[in-house]
Formats: sequence, structure tokens, C-alpha cells
Amino acid sequence: MTREYNVVAERDEAGWYVASVPALPGCHTQARSLDELMVRVREAIEACVEGGEAPSPLEFVGVQRISIAA
Repeated sequence: MTREYNVVAERDEAGWYVASVPALPGCHTQARSLDELMVRVREAIEACVEGGEAPSPLEFVGVQRISIAA
């Protein structure tokens, strides 16, 4: 059986790419390139679901950016 997970990818102030998987709390990784990030996040997802019951993936709705005064 194949499961799909949504991945959120962002770039931090130091230029590192950071990925998190909303359906798997605590499942995240980082890399210097997007290509390497995708390899690492796949490995992270496999590690997060290994040996346990994987939760049902969340339905992707969208991404919004909100600005607040700092």
C-alpha cells in the first residue's frame, strides 16, 4: 500500500531548507539543497511510520502567509 504525505518546505535565515510533515508531528529534517531535502524527508517519513500504525494523511487545503506587526 502506498501513502502520500504533504511536506512543507521553507528556507531559514542561514539558507538551509527545512521540511516538516504536518500529519506526522515531530517529523522534520533539513538540508542545503531542495534535492537533498526531498531525499532526507522521505527517509524521515519512513522512520516516523516504521513499526507503527501510520496516521491517515491530512487533506491538503492550501498555504497562506499572514503578516503581523513585530
